[in-house]
Amino acid sequence: MGSSFIFLIIAIVAVGLLALVAMTLTNKHGHTFDVEAYQTRWLKIENGLVREDPRTYSMSVIEADKLLDRALNEMGLPGKTMGERLKRVTDRFEKPNAVWSAHKLRNQIAHENDFVVEYPQASRALAAFRQALKDLGAI
Repeated sequence: MGSSFIFLIIAIVAVGLLALVAMTLTNKHGHTFDVEAYQTRWLKIENGLVREDPRTYSMSVIEADKLLDRALNEMGLPGKTMGERLKRVTDRFEKPNAVWSAHKLRNQIAHENDFVVEYPQASRALAAFRQALKDLGAI
C-alpha cells in the first residue's frame, strides 16, 4: 500500500504540472481577451483613418491608443498612466520602439495645441498599435 500511495501522489503532481504547462502555453500572458470585441473595435478605428480626410488622422491615433491602454488595464497592469503600464510590458512587443513612438504621437496630439498629424504618421502609429495588440493577444 505504501508504494501505491506514493505512485498516486506522483501521478497527481504530474497531472497538475501538465495542466499548468498547458495553461501557460495556451494563455501565454495570463489573461484572456474578448478577441472578437477587440477586433471589432480595431476595425472601426482602422476604417476610420481616411487618407482624404485629415480630420480622421488625430482621432484614429487617439482611439488606437485608448484601445491599447484598455488592454493593458484589462491585464491588470499597475500604473497611473499608460506610459507607466507600457514600461511593464515593453518586452512583450515585437517592435517596442514603434509602440512608444505611437504613444508619443498621441501625447503630442493631446497636449500640443498646434500639432498637425500627417497621414503617414497616423498610418505608422496605427500599424504599431495593431502589432502591440496582436503581441498581447487582444486581436
